[in-house]
Amino acid sequence: MHQQDPTLSQLSLFAATEGMDASVVKVAELSRHEDAEKLQLLFERLSHSAFRSRFHLNGKDKLYIQNKGWETVRIHAAEFVARRLAPAIIPNDGKQTPMRHVHPVFIAQHATGCCCRGCFEKWHHLPKGRALSVEEQAYAVSVLMAWLHKEMDG
Repeated sequence: MHQQDPTLSQLSLFAATEGMDASVVKVAELSRHEDAEKLQLLFERLSHSAFRSRFHLNGKDKLYIQNKGWETVRIHAAEFVARRLAPAIIPNDGKQTPMRHVHPVFIAQHATGCCCRGCFEKWHHLPKGRALSVEEQAYAVSVLMAWLHKEMDG
């Protein structure tokens, strides 16, 4: 069983000690409030994709999450979304997320269609060509975190 996610004050303290932007903390905190039923429907749709359903965490990924903790992984997810998914124009869109097991969040991005704006538009119906709002970024982080929790619990 994994540890519970931290509170906002714990995230704020963690982010401050790591020198992180306050907007990343806001996205991380907002990401906790996504509708579980909506996520379940998304995961059901994703399960019908041969490509998306082939992604799973390996032992190294799971150990990374256990060692770093959920607060670190949530902040990393918020940072990756802010840098690699949220901008209106991404010069290398479609190639910005590594496919290898470099970080568990990257695997989650591919598994959930949050890897590039093209996939994000297809799977989550949020159009490319405009920056994602803070709420849309939080939605992406909630999808990633829900998938990671599912993988760790499964």
